[in-house]
Amino acid sequence: MRKKIRIFGLLVVLLVVAVPVAGAWVSSYLHRPLPVSETLTVEVPRGAGLSRVLYNLNDEGILGKGLEARFRRVGARLYSAFTGMDGRMHVGEYQLKPGDSLLSLLEKMDRGDVLQRSLTLVEGWNFRELRARLASLETLEHRLEGLTDEQVMAELGRPDRHPEGWFAPETYFYTRGTADLTILARALARQENILDEAWQQRAKDLPYDTPYEALIMASIVERETGVPKERPEIAGVFTNRLNKGMRLQTDPTVIYGMGEDYKGNIRRSDLRRATPYNTYVIRGLPPTPIAMPGREAILAAVNPGKTESLYFVARGDGSHSFSKTLAQHRKAVREYQLQRREGYRSSPGGGQ
Repeated sequence: MRKKIRIFGLLVVLLVVAVPVAGAWVSSYLHRPLPVSETLTVEVPRGAGLSRVLYNLNDEGILGKGLEARFRRVGARLYSAFTGMDGRMHVGEYQLKPGDSLLSLLEKMDRGDVLQRSLTLVEGWNFRELRARLASLETLEHRLEGLTDEQVMAELGRPDRHPEGWFAPETYFYTRGTADLTILARALARQENILDEAWQQRAKDLPYDTPYEALIMASIVERETGVPKERPEIAGVFTNRLNKGMRLQTDPTVIYGMGEDYKGNIRRSDLRRATPYNTYVIRGLPPTPIAMPGREAILAAVNPGKTESLYFVARGDGSHSFSKTLAQHRKAVREYQLQRREGYRSSPGGGQ
């Protein structure tokens, strides 16, 4: 009897000692760096629990091989049992770098430290280009597919508004699974705020009466120059022409009106064709913006530079030469046309 008691006591002692040792052994695998040699992206799919995540990690070889992988899976389940993190895992993508452990990855999932992706909307894009960019991103949830531009604006709560120009060209951060409409809603709200703030600071005696007309002007300025310091002067030329009753005669509006018919060149027949956007034919501003203007272009439109110039011509290096008179303009055109391909024209055009 005493012998049995001693054996039982010995087993209890071994159990008391073995369990913590085994736990520590398994736990050590949670702290060891995972066998990854480059930065990876790990996803927690919607509706997935810890078992599904561990299965995916194991299937991709991230947990290692054999007993090493098995100990890591056991350690992860023990960690979850003690912390309750299985019910708190956040859906999304997580970045896994060389040297990271399984424990650090689980802690990220518990905190919701998801990977932030970025999307830059480029100044001067039109709405068609914006939609194409959104459609190309497989990390977004695509709700725009099959919707017309009018339906998109209705989804955004602006059913009677033309979409062009209303989305701020900035960098937006998002997580996998964010809806493309969500990105548009953020860009729309941002552009509305920028335009409202700029309009409150507008110069007196502008040749347009509404913030929307300023947005149209800003879009033309955006498309005319990529040199930031020129924007106020470009805006100044156009406001001077409007004040004098001159046509704007700016190529970007013609190109926009041509749509997909534009193949890289504007022909004389294109300049004579009457479209709402052909500023060689119409007087005043076109009916809508022609692109997404950035904040600086909007500020230039509401506070044009003080200039007597009525014309400008591209120098060929991205900048422009400005002229007060038609004679000066024609001289500048001849000078810079010598360095240009056949068919090059200035903007605004040389007519009145």
